Amino acid sequence: MEGFTALYIFMLAAFTGYEVISRVPVILHTPLMSGSNFVHGVVLIGAMYALGKADPDEPLQLLLGFVAVFLGAANAAGGYVVTERMLAMFKSGNRKEGGEK
Repeated sequence: MEGFTALYIFMLAAFTGYEVISRVPVILHTPLMSGSNFVHGVVLIGAMYALGKADPDEPLQLLLGFVAVFLGAANAAGGYVVTERMLAMFKSGNRKEGGEK
C-alpha cells in the first residue's frame, strides 16, 4: 500500500504544481524560474547523496544516481543561464566602451 500512497502524493503534487504555474502571468515566468535556482541546488545535493549511498555492486543504482546528478547539475546551470539572460534584458543596449552613452 505504501507504493500507492507515494504515487498518489506524486500525482497530487504534479497536478497542484501545474495548476499553480499555469496561473502565473507570462511576464513573471522568468523571474519565478530564476528565483527558484536554490531549489536546483537542493536537488543536486540530494542526487549526490543518493549516488554516494548507491551500492557499488548494483549498476542500476549507480546509473540512476549518475543521471540524477547530471540532470540536477544541468538544471542548476540552466537556471543561472536564464537569470543571466533576464538580467541582460534590463541593460541599456546603447552603451559604448568607457561607460559613455
